[in-house]
Amino acid sequence: MVSDRPILFTNARLVDPASGREERGGALVQDGLIAAVGAQVAAAADAQVVDCAGQVLAPGLIDMRAFIGEPGAAHRETLKSAGEAAAAGGVTTIVSMPDTNPVLDDPAIIDFVMRRARDTSIVHVRPAAALTKGLKGQEMAEIGLLREAGAIAFTDGLRSVTNAQVMRRALTYARDFDALIVHHVEDPDLVAAGVMNEGEFATRLGLPGIPHEAETVMLERDIRLVRLTGGRYHAAMLSCADSVEIMRAAKARGLPVTCGVSINNLALNENDIGDYRTFLKLSPPLRHEDERQAMIEALAEGAVDVIVSDHNPQDVETKRLPFAEAANGAVGLETLLSAALRLVHSGQISLAKLLRAMSTRPAEILGLPGGRLERGAPADLILFDPEAPYVLDKRDLRSLSKNTPFDEARLEGQVTMTVVAGRIVFDRSLN
Repeated sequence: MVSDRPILFTNARLVDPASGREERGGALVQDGLIAAVGAQVAAAADAQVVDCAGQVLAPGLIDMRAFIGEPGAAHRETLKSAGEAAAAGGVTTIVSMPDTNPVLDDPAIIDFVMRRARDTSIVHVRPAAALTKGLKGQEMAEIGLLREAGAIAFTDGLRSVTNAQVMRRALTYARDFDALIVHHVEDPDLVAAGVMNEGEFATRLGLPGIPHEAETVMLERDIRLVRLTGGRYHAAMLSCADSVEIMRAAKARGLPVTCGVSINNLALNENDIGDYRTFLKLSPPLRHEDERQAMIEALAEGAVDVIVSDHNPQDVETKRLPFAEAANGAVGLETLLSAALRLVHSGQISLAKLLRAMSTRPAEILGLPGGRLERGAPADLILFDPEAPYVLDKRDLRSLSKNTPFDEARLEGQVTMTVVAGRIVFDRSLN
């Protein structure tokens, strides 16, 4: 399946989310780069020809938030299995979170992950380092050394930094290194014992709720600290309209801020929890339908920059529990694109804008060269049929864990082929 020969894609629907260009044509991949792309592309002499049959050829997806169990919890997910899941879902670059054992707060551990990923993963893995030592929120990690070792961003992953002085210092140091801080905006004191969105549905289920203010209070604080320090800041995942308003105002003031949204908060709402389905216990929680619609509108207008999978594998021991006791998290690498295409099929966002939020904008925010379908760009590509219908069976997922909120869901749009650095790493016709 893997070949170093040039690859010529013909008869494709080319979608470049960086420029908004869409046309029929082809692309030539050679030496890990896009050598040519457009309506007319000449073939190299020994090229492998792929007839795309009118399917979409676009830049590979860049997922800014994926939790991988290696090192420390390889029974939930390894770099190898995460890479296979990502390739099947069209994700060519994963940003791995530092919530591992040991925590990614030391240059030697960053180096280990990068070498292990190079040897075992079929997609790019770029580790994000811990923002504070041990993810404890008290002492800042060595941002300069970790960045030098290869960390692409700094975050405490699932945890919020509640100490404002620590966050202020981190933003100040990050500014000096032009490093990106990614923050999970959820005040743990306001979350308290909450396990789902606060409201009527939580009351009916008899479950403690999480108010919007758990998110907005933390986000407001962070924005004020960004204004004070000038550090680059990315809110990992927003889930409600009030948060979007805060972010919109910060951007209007010219602050160096961006934000993301989980595919789960775009595709699902609190009612999908139904009869206490623990695979839908997430952080941030699934919100009311009005909030979901607000997030989609914000995405379409660009107030929300990126969509993430929030891939968080959990095994049966942590999910087969009463709802309040189950762990947060869902796998998402393999269903990211299919679930997101629901927004295109419902007419709420164009395909180019959707792909921009999953490839071009993440590349821009992280300073990566991908996310473009143009000559000279990295040959990280996906070929997919946006109309292909299927019913998801969790047993078919490549992830070691099967906690998907889309089990038995009817989805439309499936990746046919994934190319990483000029090599075909996934071909559905062979799988």
